[in-house]
Amino acid sequence: MSEEKCKEEYTRRIHKVQDYIEHHLGQSLSIEELSNAAGFSKYHFSRIFHGMLHEPLTHYVNRIRMENALFLLAHRADKNMTDIAYELGYTDSAVFSRAFKNYYSISPREYRKEYSKNCKDSFLLSEYNKNTAKKEWADQLFPVTGQITIVNLEEKQVAYVRHIGTYETLSKEYANLMETLIAYGKKQHFFVDSKNWVLAMYHDNPEFGEENKFRTSLCLTVPEDIRIQEDGILGMMKLEGGLYAVGHFHIQQEQYSDAWNYMYQEWITNSGYVPRNSYPFEVYRNNPYDNEAHIHEVDIYLPIEPIVSNMLQIIQR
Repeated sequence: MSEEKCKEEYTRRIHKVQDYIEHHLGQSLSIEELSNAAGFSKYHFSRIFHGMLHEPLTHYVNRIRMENALFLLAHRADKNMTDIAYELGYTDSAVFSRAFKNYYSISPREYRKEYSKNCKDSFLLSEYNKNTAKKEWADQLFPVTGQITIVNLEEKQVAYVRHIGTYETLSKEYANLMETLIAYGKKQHFFVDSKNWVLAMYHDNPEFGEENKFRTSLCLTVPEDIRIQEDGILGMMKLEGGLYAVGHFHIQQEQYSDAWNYMYQEWITNSGYVPRNSYPFEVYRNNPYDNEAHIHEVDIYLPIEPIVSNMLQIIQR
């Protein structure tokens, strides 16, 4: 195997274990479990992971859990400390609280209280697809609005190419990444009767994550009966099914962040739903360069679940 092919194989396996961690945060995630998911010997896996991502494995798992904890504490008032602890793979709320305080130097209860009191002073929740500095609150908060529908999406198989880094670097590499994805799709005969979705999946919440470590997957849905041949560039994963709010927008390139902010800041607060702890994504419905005004037809999928009665009581207090 050539040096380039060897590096691609290592990259493919690291992406696999990232996907595995993301979908199994509620489990113990032992070194044996993760090395098996990556296909490496447990005796070497930690060093390989550290060498590839420049972050120790245990730190990576802990960081992903802590960033998810911030989201749940801030936006899921219906979940108590025990609920959050179990959802993130901790044995009980005391273990979770110690881990959180060790990481952020504040208890989860104190953080939830402070966030609730000061959240209007924070930057807008959704900075997806934005390559400029976080903007301040403006007089016209929602210059973009869209039609919202609720769908129960079935799980889908997707092929993806992944970018790790800031959204600014993503914007510079986006065209090449998309060209690579489409080229793979043609080579492996993924396209079927123009039914494939082209989408961007955002694995990290920009309100809480480390900006230079954001993971973005540019994806192409592939029928289940077609086998995706993976390598260090192209990967395969499942697009999670479940309940989604879908915002349908016709926008200019610079209006993506406004569309996201409308969904997170305006629509969901009046909807009777709360964000589900899963990843949102954009589905691109046209080629904007095919029309003179360069209008982007995009659907934004926000994972949601209904507000439960005890959360309604909390909100009404």
